[in-house]
Amino acid sequence: MSDTLKPPIVCAEVLVAVSYQSQPFEETDLSMAHEYVVTFQPSGRRGPVSLGETLLQAAHALGVEIESVCGGKGTCGKCRVHIESAQHEHLSPPTEAESRLLGAKALAGGMRLACQAQVQGDVQVFVPEESRRLEQVVRKEAGESTVPLDPAVKAYRVKLDPPTLTDLEADADRLLEALRTQHGLAGLAYDLEVLRSLPSVLRAAHWQVTALVWRGEKVVAVAPGTDDRAVLGLAVDVGTTTLAAYLTDLASGLVLATESAMNPQVAFGDDVIARMQHAKHNASGAHELQTAVVNEVMELARKAVARSGATLADIVDVVVVGNTVMHHLFLGIDTSGLASAPFVPGLQGPLDTKASEVGLAFHPSCRLHVLPVEAGFVGADNVAVLIAERPYAQDDLLLLIDIGTNGELVLGNRDRLLSTSCATGPALEGAHLEFGMRAAPGAIERVRIDPGTLDVRFKVIGLDRWHTEYPQSEVKARGICGSGVIEAVSEMLRAGIIRPDGGFAPGLSHDRVIFQQGKPWKFVLARPEETALGRAITVSQEDVRAVQLAKGALRAGAEILLRNYGASQPERIILAGAFGTYIDVEHAVNLGMFPDCDPSKIVSVGNAAGDGARFALLNCGRREEAAWVARQVEYVELATRKDFLDEFVKAIRFPGASE
Repeated sequence: MSDTLKPPIVCAEVLVAVSYQSQPFEETDLSMAHEYVVTFQPSGRRGPVSLGETLLQAAHALGVEIESVCGGKGTCGKCRVHIESAQHEHLSPPTEAESRLLGAKALAGGMRLACQAQVQGDVQVFVPEESRRLEQVVRKEAGESTVPLDPAVKAYRVKLDPPTLTDLEADADRLLEALRTQHGLAGLAYDLEVLRSLPSVLRAAHWQVTALVWRGEKVVAVAPGTDDRAVLGLAVDVGTTTLAAYLTDLASGLVLATESAMNPQVAFGDDVIARMQHAKHNASGAHELQTAVVNEVMELARKAVARSGATLADIVDVVVVGNTVMHHLFLGIDTSGLASAPFVPGLQGPLDTKASEVGLAFHPSCRLHVLPVEAGFVGADNVAVLIAERPYAQDDLLLLIDIGTNGELVLGNRDRLLSTSCATGPALEGAHLEFGMRAAPGAIERVRIDPGTLDVRFKVIGLDRWHTEYPQSEVKARGICGSGVIEAVSEMLRAGIIRPDGGFAPGLSHDRVIFQQGKPWKFVLARPEETALGRAITVSQEDVRAVQLAKGALRAGAEILLRNYGASQPERIILAGAFGTYIDVEHAVNLGMFPDCDPSKIVSVGNAAGDGARFALLNCGRREEAAWVARQVEYVELATRKDFLDEFVKAIRFPGASE
């Protein structure tokens, strides 16, 4: 492949992530020398905590799942809990954040924020329905595409001539000679662990063994020749919000099991900035973050091998991708260079090492390959999308949009590739909205509004039909997720509830439209009797603005790339990522989220980053492509573009807005 593309443009943009994961629950010995006992209802979990710990910290320790999309910084207001009036004095006084987010009336009624209230006595805490975190539905299934098999670790069966008094060649040399003559492998080296056990393995196997060879360079394991255990690899996509792992047979290329989970690092911060700050300002911060994500990858691997009938020791190769901060935190690399301009990563190229070096406990000689990052905050996950979709091998001008916690865009074809990043996460992930939530059971994900009557139909995750088709008792709406809020705002625009500039239409008179003097207007999606909260779920003026900001950044970034390329519109748009998979294209187009393009040319491809990681696991050529293309992509830093603000202001408006 020839180097025909432009040299890279440096710099980056910080992106926002939202998520939360509680710690596993373990029974606690109440005889421990702690100050007070906290009991959480309705779960009934209780345990000792020290003076000054917050209720959220106590919940983490006891495995009580409380929403906290801001990572405990007191900005989201999602961790609301109720305290009996007789026990108010057993907590610290309300903070300024609580006064702002809850108000005097709620505080007087016993409502507190778990992340702000510090324990000063025995206390019983009730966690209301809306504050209970349900397990997110992580939709990161492996795609159907595959690649020609050329894995980094291959198995070779060999038969050796045993030594004699006239043939005293050393065991190690004897095996290398057999691999050369029987399989054409020359110039191999050994892992030291292999040499330590090699004599006993050869003799116990009667000189018939299977050797695992990495990249045609090194013998990394030797097992008896009759050992028919699978040779497996693990492809891992470390997202800011979610993790996905694909257990793959390296001999057949088949995905044996897919497992996914929330990224547990969100307990230390909901976005990459907060996590970098935690790593910088806490002595053990970087270790905590690295350990948390590695342990979760191990847990996903355990589940995957259990489902496939394999063992952890069968995993001999691992490929990991993630944005630059997730990449660095997973490897334990200092992120201080990313914390301020010019946003320089500690490592940019690909990395090959042993999996055990980062704490992964698979086969003792298991390898780890981490794809390169592009520049600054556009990381290995975006490179994985590139090697999955390969725009550099196509003539059509493609716009790839990976809509997840972060918005990453690539525009180009075989002639030139441009990339950029923009902050789209909070609103499109369902966070920072009054009733926003992750894609968990009970989240509204589909919305239809009758323009004439303003009647609303919706679907919630966990029920496969519109809510009006179920008995009232089965409707369990708890909030609204990212795909749901896109549809809700689009339907509100179509129905004339909001204007093209995003404001509520004046003169609306309907019981679903709530107007309170001095407060944002709201539109009722689900009435109190239709929810699990006992109160209405609404979309407010502030929620609409949040969607406008997110889609405006995405659209403006795409327009800047088109201008840089010298094109007016892409020929095709490819949506990647879990959100890109489940977003309704028609509603997104209605909001002006994408540049002008034939809607039939807009397609979703699922978790392309995960597919790219899997392709790199199965084919060494894709690893070489990844290293090559990461050097060729021109990164466009939006913050330094004088025309970005103009594009952003235009893109905030919905189609049809007057200039």
